[in-house]
Amino acid sequence: MAKGIKKITRRILKSDTASELTSRLLYWYTRLVRYTTFWNYNDLQDFYKTWEDNKSIILICWHGRATMAPSFWNKRRPLNALVSLHNDGKLMARLLEHYGLGTIGGSSTNNAKSAAVALMKSLKNDQSICIIPDGPIGPSMHMNMSPLYFAQKSGKPIIGLTYSCKRAKIFTKSWDDMMLPFPFNRGVVKTTRPFFIPADATPNQLEAIRQTIEQEMVNLTINADRSLNRTPVTPGTKIKTKKNKPLPEA
Repeated sequence: MAKGIKKITRRILKSDTASELTSRLLYWYTRLVRYTTFWNYNDLQDFYKTWEDNKSIILICWHGRATMAPSFWNKRRPLNALVSLHNDGKLMARLLEHYGLGTIGGSSTNNAKSAAVALMKSLKNDQSICIIPDGPIGPSMHMNMSPLYFAQKSGKPIIGLTYSCKRAKIFTKSWDDMMLPFPFNRGVVKTTRPFFIPADATPNQLEAIRQTIEQEMVNLTINADRSLNRTPVTPGTKIKTKKNKPLPEA
């Protein structure tokens, strides 16, 4: 009897209705956090200028710091985000759609080729893309090669965005140490410099650039936490099943 009830409950929670309701609640919650928090986001001015100058960019952010990222989107420029096709990904896709962002479904193991083509098409049409380079299975704050492939072929810059808040819940049992900020808060938003990837970069050069971007993203996240007197979240080692692979080149 108990197993049957548990099974039914799981089905309900995975239903489209439950997913839509949850995404709407999360949308309004993140908007509440966004507009009741005193943010230090001086970095965003240069970020928006680079975005305007290049018409489209490749935006990256860590999986554990993705919840608030849509609220800092430059609404004057279209953005399509890569989302996984599992249940958590569908929930995130609905959240992004409530913010007016486009979504492209795919991952390293599901609909990879089609997603890669759609992402490249977006960039060619001057529509920015967003990739979570340590998702969907981790380890956290370890960047895969996917953003570099698209930057190399499109000529568009990679820019990383991260944030922290004074008061927040860190889900330490989750592989990504997700941060869920509380309303009426203090926060900071940081962005990396733009990284342009040479079209003729060798595999060794690409790896060196990948490490540079990853380290800058890690340092910015740690500095954001420390600036608010939080214990910094550092790169993790946990994964869901197996190591993530980058999307194929389009």
